[in-house]
Amino acid sequence: MTTTLIHTEATPTAGKESNPTAAVERSPQDAADGTTTVPGRVRRVAAAAGSLLWKSAAILAFLALWELGPTYLASPSTRVFLPPLHEVLLAWGKLFEAGTIQGHIAASLTRSVAGFGAALVAGVSLGLLIAWYGRLNSVLNPLLELFRNTAALALLPVFTLLLGIGEESKISIVAYAAFFPVLLNTIAGVKTVDPLLIRAARSLGLNSFRLFQKVILPSAVPTIFTGIRMAGTASILVLIAAEMVGAKAGLGYLIVNAQSSFLIPDMYAGILTVSLLGLGVNFLLVALERHFSRWRTAVGAAAS
Repeated sequence: MTTTLIHTEATPTAGKESNPTAAVERSPQDAADGTTTVPGRVRRVAAAAGSLLWKSAAILAFLALWELGPTYLASPSTRVFLPPLHEVLLAWGKLFEAGTIQGHIAASLTRSVAGFGAALVAGVSLGLLIAWYGRLNSVLNPLLELFRNTAALALLPVFTLLLGIGEESKISIVAYAAFFPVLLNTIAGVKTVDPLLIRAARSLGLNSFRLFQKVILPSAVPTIFTGIRMAGTASILVLIAAEMVGAKAGLGYLIVNAQSSFLIPDMYAGILTVSLLGLGVNFLLVALERHFSRWRTAVGAAAS
């Protein structure tokens, strides 16, 4: 039986040359289309993970010191007042399972948001007026300087006497503490707008409302948001101090009640919650700042 082997030769398509490296080479057009190779994707993930680890090194070192320090470096008497991190996390978990921590967070957030919102509206509005009208600035500036240099917590007894120990006094003290950072940074943001932009806008026939909308506010947004971030932090910190006096709910009440009841891990759990809450508020405000300032990124990308 004879086997016949048939040999066929593949002929290249006319006008095209075979290239064994075509599967791994990427043209600029491919890169623009978003197609990536697996090694490139792995490198980017590894670089992002390394950057995140480097930025978190100080926090991780602090948490490790908190966990290991009380156990191996501190005396037993000190450990009673400074429990290791895992005991604090266990206490936080018990508070979460019982629904206690959620109620305190909700109470603090409600008061903080109400006071911060009132301060934001009043601070931005009054700041725009003061910065735009020089006579108003000269009249109100001495009074504003007087109150700005009066600590908010120093006025807490006054707010308590006038408004009682209910929600009104706590929301008012938060609004007072958050008002001045927003006000002063709004004034600074408007005053630092490039005069050439204002002249150009006026030469184009923009009225006062359109000038504020198209030129003043966009240029002042970064400075205003600096004050808003400061106010967000101040609203939480002042509220915690206010809740330690005459409150029945809130993170400040949780901290001082746990301390007086000698529930030290619960106290640290409340403090840790306050820190995480402040961090979350800061991240939220940074995201809002990027959203309202994205026109600067677009202009910078177009210029480059």
